[in-house]
Amino acid sequence: MPQDSLMNTYNRLSVAFEHGEGSWLFDTDGNKYLDALSGIAVCGLGHSHPAVTHAICDQASKLIHTSNLYTIPRQQELAKRLTQVSGMESVFFCNSGAEANEAAIKLARRYGHQVLNIENPSIIVMDNAFHGRTMATLSATGNRGAQAGFEPLVSGFVRAPFDDVEAVRNIAENNPNIVAVMVEPIQGESGIRIPADDYLNQLRDICNERNLLLILDEVQSGNGRSGKYFAYQHNNILPDVVTTAKGLGNGMPIGACLAQGKAAGILVPGSHGSTYGGNPLACAAALAVVDTIIEEKLCDRAASLSERILAGFRQELKDAPYISDIRGKGLLLAIELNEAGAELAVLAKVKGILLNVTGGGKVIRMLPPLTMTDSEADLLVNTVSRLIKVYAADEPVTQ
Repeated sequence: MPQDSLMNTYNRLSVAFEHGEGSWLFDTDGNKYLDALSGIAVCGLGHSHPAVTHAICDQASKLIHTSNLYTIPRQQELAKRLTQVSGMESVFFCNSGAEANEAAIKLARRYGHQVLNIENPSIIVMDNAFHGRTMATLSATGNRGAQAGFEPLVSGFVRAPFDDVEAVRNIAENNPNIVAVMVEPIQGESGIRIPADDYLNQLRDICNERNLLLILDEVQSGNGRSGKYFAYQHNNILPDVVTTAKGLGNGMPIGACLAQGKAAGILVPGSHGSTYGGNPLACAAALAVVDTIIEEKLCDRAASLSERILAGFRQELKDAPYISDIRGKGLLLAIELNEAGAELAVLAKVKGILLNVTGGGKVIRMLPPLTMTDSEADLLVNTVSRLIKVYAADEPVTQ
C-alpha cells in the first residue's frame, strides 16, 4: 500500500493487519501472527476483547465528546476506580503516556515553586530512560538518538545512572534545585531493565528525607503488566505521582497522571488541561479494561505466565553462548544477546511471531497480552527459541 503521503517517521515491517482476535493478528493476505508485543504493551487484554468492544460501541452510540468545561460522569467513575486500585488520591486524564509525563513534570515544577520556593526547579531522571517525545519528556528521556536534531532541549533535568541509589542521593544532597525524582520502575525501551528489589524503597526514603516528589513512570509497566496493577506495589510504597497510559485503554488513546498527598492539590483550574483528555469514549473503554483486569485476576495471570515463559526460555536456551541474559517481571520479558540482532524482529514475523528488538539492537523484547493462554505461551517460547538458535548458527530462516 503506498505511503507517500505519510511523513517518513517509522521503519515499518512489510505487513498490514486486517483484524485481531485474542493473542492473534491476521494480515490482509489471511496470514495469522501471535502478537507477543501487544502494540508495545497497549493491548493487554488482547484484540477485540468483548468487554472493551461492547463499552466502545455502547458509549459511541450515546456520546463521544463534550468538553472538560462540563462534568463527565464516565471520567469520574474511572478516576474513582484508578484511585482505588492505586492508593492515589486524584487523577488528571490526557491522551498518551507522553502527555501524562508532561503533566507530572509540570506538577513537579509547580511544586518546586509553590512549596519549596525554588526559582529554577530541577528533576533527577535516569540514564537510558524513555518518557516520551514532547519537548519536555524528550529532554527527560535518556536516549541521545531520540534527542538528536531537536536541540535546544528543555533545561531542568539532572541525570543519574539507573539503579544507582547513591548517585541519586549525592545529586539530591548537593543540588539545591532538585524538586523530584522521576523514574521508570522497570525501564522498557532500553531493554526491560529491572532494578534491585529495594531500589524504589530507597528512592522513596530519599524523597521523604528531602521533601522531594517521587514520580513513577508506569506508562509501560502499569495496568497489570508487571504482575501487580502497578509495579510499585511489589515494593509496598506509594509514589507522590504515577503516570500511566498504553494498557489503560487497550488501544483507545488515554493517559493518566495520578497524585497523592502533598502532590494531589498542586494542579488547579487554569494550571493545566486537555481538550480530549478523559472524554466519555476513552473513559468507557478504560473502565472496561480496569474492571476486566480486576475481575479476571489478570495481574496474577501475568505473574504465572511470566514464570512459565521465563522457565521455558531458560530451559530451551540454557548454556547458549550467544545469550547474555533472560529476564522479566510479569509480562515484561527480555532475552539479551551478546551481539546485535535487530533483524530478529523481521525474522520472527516470517515465523508468525510479533516482537521487537530494542536496547541497542541486543534485546528481544516481548510484551504479550495478559490474556495469553498456556499453549500460546509455549508456542512463543518454542518458536522464538528455535529462531534464535537458527539465527545464531547463521542458517537461513524459512517460512
